[in-house]
Amino acid sequence: MQSTAPQSPAGLRTTPTWLLNQTAAHAARLISEGFAAHGLRGYHYRLLATLDEDGPASQADLGRRCGIDRSDVVAAVNDLAGRGLVVRAPDPADRRRNVISLTDAGADEAHRMGDTVGRVQDELLAPLSTAERDQLTRLLTRLLEHHARR
Repeated sequence: MQSTAPQSPAGLRTTPTWLLNQTAAHAARLISEGFAAHGLRGYHYRLLATLDEDGPASQADLGRRCGIDRSDVVAAVNDLAGRGLVVRAPDPADRRRNVISLTDAGADEAHRMGDTVGRVQDELLAPLSTAERDQLTRLLTRLLEHHARR
């Protein structure tokens, strides 16, 4: 049976930019669906994982570490605090700052979401061998590092 979806021109379908965009869209859908099963989003995971790996941080530092805009950090931290996954407390060294800490429930959720990330990687990269997955990761890392320096 032939697909009724419109086809992009062959010249486009063979370009790395088109392939990366199409794969990124598929990956974003898979990860969004995976996080939705937790009732959370990507920002939440980035914050939880960062706190789990690096420990407590001010909201501003957390945003910088995660690459999340300050206003988005506030909203996501509010969500996480409302669920009992993080606590916000004044910084004893500077009362103008809030320090965000992970609760035990937050650490558990970070690990569960990390497992979801692993399952999504397996689903996304299913047609690739372990060596091909490693090679793809190295190549994408090299591209990202090159363009991040610009």
